[in-house]
Amino acid sequence: MSIVRRPEARPSSAADGSIRLGLGANLGQFILLVAVNALVGGMIGQERTVLPLLAGEVFGLEAVTSALTFIVAFGITKAATNFVAGALSDRYGRKPVLVAGWLIGLPVPVLLMVAPGWEWVILANVLLGINQGLTWSTTVIMKIDLVGPARRGLAMGLNEAAGYGAVAVTALATGLLAERFGLRPAPFLLGLAYAGLGLGLSALFVRETRGHARHEATLHPNTADPRHTFSLRAVFVLTSFRERALSAASQAGLVNNLNDGLAWGVLPIYYAVAGLTVGQIGILAAIYPAVWGLGQLATGALSDRLGRKGLIVGGMLIQAAALGLIAATHGFGPWAAASVLLGAGTAMVYPTLLAAIGDVAHPGWRASSVGVYRLWRDAGFAVGALLAGAIADRFGMPAAIWAVALLTAASGVVVLIRMYETHPRRAATPGELATSQ
Repeated sequence: MSIVRRPEARPSSAADGSIRLGLGANLGQFILLVAVNALVGGMIGQERTVLPLLAGEVFGLEAVTSALTFIVAFGITKAATNFVAGALSDRYGRKPVLVAGWLIGLPVPVLLMVAPGWEWVILANVLLGINQGLTWSTTVIMKIDLVGPARRGLAMGLNEAAGYGAVAVTALATGLLAERFGLRPAPFLLGLAYAGLGLGLSALFVRETRGHARHEATLHPNTADPRHTFSLRAVFVLTSFRERALSAASQAGLVNNLNDGLAWGVLPIYYAVAGLTVGQIGILAAIYPAVWGLGQLATGALSDRLGRKGLIVGGMLIQAAALGLIAATHGFGPWAAASVLLGAGTAMVYPTLLAAIGDVAHPGWRASSVGVYRLWRDAGFAVGALLAGAIADRFGMPAAIWAVALLTAASGVVVLIRMYETHPRRAATPGELATSQ
């Protein structure tokens, strides 16, 4: 089977002039969607600092147990919802899915504020996973719709920078609120404000973008090919296994978020056992997403100039080296440097993988393909928590970190061997067939 690589399309307008592709032509809506995705990221950020403390001080759970339960609940739910979100966006439109995601997210901070038992926290994280799957997936798809192929990397860089920048800022802000006013309810009032504002902006001001994807499809050189109407099952198989670039990106996404599951659930415990203070652990926890978030402002646009494959391979190898440094060294200084490297490597990979999916997938089934990719990627949260926890319990936490480092390096090698360059301007044979087996 093969996929046609399309040549770069310049910003264009429909015959009636009502739909235009390109960042400049859709700047207002694009900026609005960046702001909405920052609020989406803030919904995760409200948990990063406070929830592990709640687990121990309020519910009497050990940190490892709490990390495994709420991260696994979040990861599995978000992964499954990503898959559904892409299909729903193709069928019913992007905006209804976005608004539904915010409606489901509204109870999350309330549940965290009043939860009488840990099972309520697990329920909140199931709802948070659905919220993240619907809202984050949809903002990604809508930005891809708006900008067209030429600036896809920049669009994804801005989207992911806003989301993960908000994770870092909110984690810091909720920590300060908790220190001053207590673990509950003050920190989660910020999350409630995010949910209300996100719902209002999405319902009142965000406009539907499915028409942009349909317009791009009319410009696609392969529009007559029946593959632009693939069933969801066919898109799943193609994205997961059969198409070389899509499948390579899917496995790399899974391993990338496997790293984040380790960083979220295991590394804080590793640092605490080594004797770091809570303040030092908080700084290390903030460095990684901060560098990750800000770095994407550059790396997304860089992939539009240099291509996708090199950044993905390099980013995976840098992440592997960073994790190896964490396992091999001791102390706040080396671990801070490793956190910077881990964030930089993730920034190279995260928006570039999404841009590569957008490069290859036909506009007629692109939203579904993004959903499948994000299914695999966010399954990495649960896989990372379970794998790292199991290895740590059996062989110790350094062994778990080394194991994830080796998996990350292997993933980069898979991309090097299996993926072809997907960017229309950098592809070796634009407009020709790319073998997918």
